[in-house]
Amino acid sequence: MARGMNTVLLVGTLVQRPELRYTPGGLAILEMNLAGNDHVIGEDDRPRELAWYHRVTLFGAQAETMAEQLQEGAHVFVEGRLNYRTWDAQDGQKRTALDVNAQRVDVVTVGVRTGEPTVIDARGQHRLKDALNQVLIVGNLTRDAELRTTPSGASVTRFGVAVNERFKGRGGDDQERTAFVDVTVWRDLAEGCESLRKGDAVFVVGRLVNDSWTDKEGNRRFTTRLEGQRVEFLTRGPGSGGAGTRPERTVATGAQARPSKLDIDEEFPPEEDLPF
Repeated sequence: MARGMNTVLLVGTLVQRPELRYTPGGLAILEMNLAGNDHVIGEDDRPRELAWYHRVTLFGAQAETMAEQLQEGAHVFVEGRLNYRTWDAQDGQKRTALDVNAQRVDVVTVGVRTGEPTVIDARGQHRLKDALNQVLIVGNLTRDAELRTTPSGASVTRFGVAVNERFKGRGGDDQERTAFVDVTVWRDLAEGCESLRKGDAVFVVGRLVNDSWTDKEGNRRFTTRLEGQRVEFLTRGPGSGGAGTRPERTVATGAQARPSKLDIDEEFPPEEDLPF
């Protein structure tokens, strides 16, 4: 397995005052809901801004400190990691979620913006313009990449990545955790990544995206995925432990998405579908 990388960088606006709570063991947990806008180019070659809303969790003493400083409408910088969770729901089904666990949170005084630094959404919540929403992961594919075509004719490839991290437990012992991340890439990058196979090691840079849908029972479900904007194919090297790409592959490494031509209507759920 490739030595994993799991980094999340966000700069956004708090849409609500963060909620501080404690576990039965006394661990402080601070939950923050951030919002911002990403810049994209639509099918008409015109620049647009896409909204994002993400929940971030901060733990320990830093959570208690930041709870006293943060208010609704504050602009914050978050450095953290993707956290993959699984649990058994009341209906007996296995559920999964991909969250953001913060390792660092700082209050931000926003830089130069044209006009007001925020926009107001349908719920009256402030959302930061020119926000930062970037994720960097290194891991191995959990399944072969699958290339499809949208009704509008755009190429889209989806694949899963297992990101393995090693860390020290509270007792000083070596532990390992794995985050399973669904990745979607579009157009030229989608076609370039179609040949990726299960086990291949990749470096992906992208933005965190929320999706929603209605299941067979009529319940609203949510999922979080990574929209890849750059994908590097990693090869096996001394001490890397990566699966590597096959030498006969003709697709060049370092495929990079153009920051344009997004299917805006397929990209983000309406604000009323958000889980908070």
